[in-house]
Amino acid sequence: MNEKEKAKKILKILNKIYPKTPIPLNYKNKFTLLMSVLLSAQCTDLNVNNVTKNIYPKYYKPEHFVKLGRKKIEKLIKSIGIFRIKSKSIYLMSKQLLENHGGKVPKSFEDLERLPGVGHKTASVVMSQGFGVPAFAVDTHIHRLAQRWGITNGKSVTQTEQDLKRLFPKKTWSKLHLQIIYYGREFCKARECYGLTCKICTTCYPKRKNPVKIKKA
Repeated sequence: MNEKEKAKKILKILNKIYPKTPIPLNYKNKFTLLMSVLLSAQCTDLNVNNVTKNIYPKYYKPEHFVKLGRKKIEKLIKSIGIFRIKSKSIYLMSKQLLENHGGKVPKSFEDLERLPGVGHKTASVVMSQGFGVPAFAVDTHIHRLAQRWGITNGKSVTQTEQDLKRLFPKKTWSKLHLQIIYYGREFCKARECYGLTCKICTTCYPKRKNPVKIKKA
């Protein structure tokens, strides 16, 4: 089975299991979406939602976070991983949005990636979920699954993103990003499937006998 055939089968399985893909992060506007995605690095969506449910009713604009300052932001997000680095990013990002974009979240990859703490993956999530622009945000989980399923050689996250964009139709990217994440959490877990037991792995590799070794991102 070649990559294109695998991609078709993967899409069919995912569309059947996840016809709808609710966004796992709770947010109030495009700015809070950007902030939630930034907070979710090395942290579960559930933990981010637990923290932000007490923040967003009161603070949801860049000016709110500039006014709060770094120390107060730290206090608000201290139960989240690497909270000091993230609070610095939120403060500086808010400042830059006010200074350069009139307090609005910019609608371009270039402008988003110039913001403090915002990498390509974060920009991709905001572009697809906030602005409806087709994007394929590849994190370490998607990188791992794409290797298990044999649709990338796993040299880097960038390489995986290019491979997935080549194999799947553009109109599916934004939804597929979430479908793969949900599927990985439920069926193709890092320490359970090993490329041997889930429906997608067994469909792509019916004769596979040994666990798959993954190249880390």
